[in-house]
Amino acid sequence: MLYLSRKLYFSAAHSYRIDDWTEEQNRKMFGPCSNSNGHGHDYTMEVMVKGELNDKSGIVVNITDIDTAVKSFIQIELDGKFLNKENNYFQKHIPTTENIVSYIWDSLIDKIDNCDLHKIRLYENDFLYSEKEDNEMVRLTRKYHFCTAHRLHSDQLSEEKNLSLFGKCNNPYGHGHNYYLEVTVSGVPDPITGMIANIADIDKTVEEEIINRFDHKHLNLDTEEFKELNPTSENVAVVTWNLLAPKMNNLYKIGLYETEKNYFEYFGTEKG
Repeated sequence: MLYLSRKLYFSAAHSYRIDDWTEEQNRKMFGPCSNSNGHGHDYTMEVMVKGELNDKSGIVVNITDIDTAVKSFIQIELDGKFLNKENNYFQKHIPTTENIVSYIWDSLIDKIDNCDLHKIRLYENDFLYSEKEDNEMVRLTRKYHFCTAHRLHSDQLSEEKNLSLFGKCNNPYGHGHNYYLEVTVSGVPDPITGMIANIADIDKTVEEEIINRFDHKHLNLDTEEFKELNPTSENVAVVTWNLLAPKMNNLYKIGLYETEKNYFEYFGTEKG
């Protein structure tokens, strides 16, 4: 089985509001997204399909066939639209990122010939995206940034072994990174709010449990979590999961960028 992905773009406006609610209720639930006049995004959409390799052509499916099916759908239903007012589905369903990706999935599932739809990922911006994959639940990912220093050093290894294994990262004074943290939750969008989880609640939890704890700190010297634990990015990902999981019952994955070249994922012990 081979997988291939096509990236497409569209712009749309929308508003998160429940007409039967008061202005105060809408504002409390949706924040600035409740503005009745709307706001908008330049969306990036990734469509991934899967299929068997055709021995004669050397391809799974012609990219043109994907474009024909997907672009026509986007142009008619989404691009340049105020979704709440101009799309029949979103006149009844709040156009959250989770609901939009579900709508796109359901609309395209049988529309691309000679292959199967595998995943839709929709970026609202660089720090928020949602995705739907096969028969799995919808996922929502929020991205954060924090800066730390650390020294890679294990008390269970000799000085020579630490230096050999970690090289310059074993510098006694430490070194630093701009970490980017992705927190992914999964679930079924609420039929009323259209959300898997309130982003404001996710932000608050991550701020309290991760950012305030690690940002602008030396992990080895300033945090309890790493006083006796080697602060490799693998361990940072696991510790992050362990701090967030008790506060987020639908946590699906932790993704951690140590650098642009080094990325780590942790799904917790049950999925690992």
